[in-house]
Amino acid sequence: MNESRWRGVIEEYRSFLPVNSHTPVVTLNEGNTLLLFSKKLSQKIGTNAEVYLKYEGTNPTGSFKDRGMTLAVSKAKEIGSKTIICASTGNTSAAAAAYGARAGIKCVVLIPKGAIAMGKLAQALIHGATVLAVDGNFDEALAVVREIAQKYPMTLVNSLNPFRIEGQKTGAFEICDQLEEAPDFHLMPVGNAGNITAYWKGYKEYRKRGKIESLPRMIGFQAAGAAPIVHDKPIEHPQTIATAIRIGNPASWKGALAARDESGGLIDCVSDAEIIAAYRLVAETDGLFVEPASAASIAGLLKLARKKYFRKNLKGPVRIVCVLTGHGLKDPDRAIQTIPKPKVIPPKMEAVLKAIKSR
Repeated sequence: MNESRWRGVIEEYRSFLPVNSHTPVVTLNEGNTLLLFSKKLSQKIGTNAEVYLKYEGTNPTGSFKDRGMTLAVSKAKEIGSKTIICASTGNTSAAAAAYGARAGIKCVVLIPKGAIAMGKLAQALIHGATVLAVDGNFDEALAVVREIAQKYPMTLVNSLNPFRIEGQKTGAFEICDQLEEAPDFHLMPVGNAGNITAYWKGYKEYRKRGKIESLPRMIGFQAAGAAPIVHDKPIEHPQTIATAIRIGNPASWKGALAARDESGGLIDCVSDAEIIAAYRLVAETDGLFVEPASAASIAGLLKLARKKYFRKNLKGPVRIVCVLTGHGLKDPDRAIQTIPKPKVIPPKMEAVLKAIKSR
């Protein structure tokens, strides 16, 4: 086998992960996602700004969840678990179902009724998971699966599982490897808050090993209608078009606060209108189709730029990384709802040319 070929995050970062020679590695060769320089966004921020987009939509199931799921499922298989279980707003269910199928382990998923994008639901179903819709929100579904996992021989693979955080921290390693240093600012969406917790853990471990010299400021963005960390209280009925971060009581709340406070960063919120504007902007100017929740990092970037945040908080050139957590095909209905429908014309050259000129 060609050892230079990418083999997934466990093999690439084995020395940083809690695995051993007896761990059966369950992988879809996740990771190694692109880090794209955005000229347009850099110009919007101002002089000496370099904005990079870490596009996690190129993971096997289309989201960052694959990084944590490869490790969680590998460790579940190591202990002989026959069933994994999770609550999900979509991306976790897709990753759990895919990695469960790869491992030959049964997967059970609880989703909030009517609150999951069709693309994500289709993924969980096609991989053979047992999918149950709960007449309640994500937080209620998570409470149920936690209780089940405590009482029955099923392995919980939500981000409460510490192996999920361990796997997701590899995103920070990749960014540093790709930039050959840590960024100055790291921006990302915040829902259940496991990802911001994981990235901060990754950056700290890379510096401890001497891989980088500095640490970034961690900046997270919740949706305005689902911003419990921003308001410092759980939101009983969270509302936002960004279903992946429609969470009212994040499981990794404390981890997110630690990342914010230790790094000197912040956690703020952006409106649905700002998310949709950013969602369209990154598609139209950088060619990246992301799911709405992913665009929260771009919306937040633009919000802070308007406030001159980056100029105030660091002198000289700045490197900013925005994590785009999932692919736009996860939620195609949202794209159709937010862009003009194709114009219907006769099958004539003249009609085509006329329509082109009218745009």
